[in-house]
Amino acid sequence: MTALDPEAVDVLVHEGPDDVRKIMTFGVDFDKNPDGTIQKTLEGGHSRRRIVHHKDTTGAELVKKLLAEAHRRKNITQCENSLVYKLEKVKSGFCAYILQNGEAKTVFADYCVLATGGIGRVYKYTTNPAVATGDGIRLAYELGAAIKHLSYVQFHPTAFNGPDREQFLISEAVRGEGAYLLNCNKERFMHRYDERLELAPRDVVSRSIILESRKTGSNNFYLDITHRDREYLLNRFPGIYAGCLEHGVDITKDLIPVFPCQHYLMGGIDVSLDAATTISRLYAVGECSHTGVHGKNRLASNSLLEALVFGRRAATDIKRCIDKGFAHVEVSERECDITGAPVPKGMRNEINSIMQRAYFVIPDEDAVRTGLKQVDRILKRLQSGKFAITPEYCETLSIATVAHIILKEVDEG
Repeated sequence: MTALDPEAVDVLVHEGPDDVRKIMTFGVDFDKNPDGTIQKTLEGGHSRRRIVHHKDTTGAELVKKLLAEAHRRKNITQCENSLVYKLEKVKSGFCAYILQNGEAKTVFADYCVLATGGIGRVYKYTTNPAVATGDGIRLAYELGAAIKHLSYVQFHPTAFNGPDREQFLISEAVRGEGAYLLNCNKERFMHRYDERLELAPRDVVSRSIILESRKTGSNNFYLDITHRDREYLLNRFPGIYAGCLEHGVDITKDLIPVFPCQHYLMGGIDVSLDAATTISRLYAVGECSHTGVHGKNRLASNSLLEALVFGRRAATDIKRCIDKGFAHVEVSERECDITGAPVPKGMRNEINSIMQRAYFVIPDEDAVRTGLKQVDRILKRLQSGKFAITPEYCETLSIATVAHIILKEVDEG
């Protein structure tokens, strides 16, 4: 668990329970036992049941209820279908350059919180959505903020092994509830790699799958949960059941095809215990930030808790600054020229392929060095060319920037 920050972990585990109770007052619903107590599950790397959940869609439940709460707050203005393509430090705050429905706008703010998620689309295959292109990390990097351990990328061992670029996750909880991991011969094999078997931490299981694939000459792996009761599976994993069924797999009677896939980022924009970056008045929370609570391999179900705890801490620190009467941002006119040539096709796919070859589960040192040169060539072209500011250009630039930072970090050891 390299680079884990004990002080940040202490904050997480001692303040987290109150933050979970707080979101329950906003209507976030967690599964209950027959006696009315909150149900808990066990996941990889855990020694006891400690994870509260909403079926197998806890994140979606949290986002749905917190968004509804935000809509009820009259002091919150939501700007949807928008993309921040540049963030500029100005006196006593920031100017954000925004694309909204093809038009350029500027927004000034005393404080800025980046909550832009992960970097999954840097890879060819990921569990992340299409918006996970590392935009917030690029914006902070361009401002000169410290970026830490961006090479701490987690590859989840059990993503559904299908043809799509965006793979859906077969949750850690499936193994926590007793699923067996099988190789191409339909045999359990984890006993050859770790005494914790299927419940070893994610990096151990992913690495074991890759080593087993080299041994057997096959990338065919499966999860078997068919020995559990059908009604239990339908109630506990409705999302996974439905997702698999769309691909012709009935988890109550069929093996689930799985393989490691990019899933999460432990590194990111380096922040303090109050989620403050190294740039005054700039904060970062969630997956785009590096708090130090995860070390090099995030344990299952700690990411939502991290976002809750350090998101609240960021808000508390900003309120402290406001209450002290810190100066307000100076607003001025800004030019927004977004014209230019279209971004060349194929750049994103090239970066995806480079990252998949060079830095997937078990890094390839030669491919890392070669890939870094290729990525740097792409990045230089994007930065020096006169391209139109579009979502495609901005996301390609972000992907190239993130790939550069990751490969450079790995290459330098």
